[in-house]
Amino acid sequence: MSRWLCRGWALLVLWGVWLGGAAADDPKEKPKVKLSADEQKVLDLTNEQRKKENLPPLTADPVLTKVARAHSANMARKKQMNHVLDGKTPRDRMEAAGYKASFGGENIGCGSPGWGPARMMKAWMESPRHRDNILSKNYKEIGIGIAKDDQGQVYYTQVFASPKPESGK
Repeated sequence: MSRWLCRGWALLVLWGVWLGGAAADDPKEKPKVKLSADEQKVLDLTNEQRKKENLPPLTADPVLTKVARAHSANMARKKQMNHVLDGKTPRDRMEAAGYKASFGGENIGCGSPGWGPARMMKAWMESPRHRDNILSKNYKEIGIGIAKDDQGQVYYTQVFASPKPESGK
């Protein structure tokens, strides 16, 4: 993908899927996620948009955050924004990390140096398909990752999911 697509404007791509898999483990209190200031800002802005639509807030999940961070770092390393890198889809990455989802989706974006969370969120909300992911009733959890390449281009990933309910519930 050409580098110019990331300069000045964010190239936004949406990947949403129905994810199947084995039942989730017994839900226990999850460890808290320590988000960077910019990741926290993306979470806050996401939940502000959801609140406007009377939707419940998304909760940061440690596994989804690890997946989102790794994908943003990989995009920055390769200087390539794509949902499929190294032959792995968002679903592949979630499953490899051990997250068993009923529903899952991903927003990615890339901006020039200086693109902050508010600008990325504005771009996502102006894109109907990205907006749909942010405002989906199907998602309960989120992972957020932000990485910069060696020239300061910023790569964002939002991974949305809902854990697969336990069998028999």
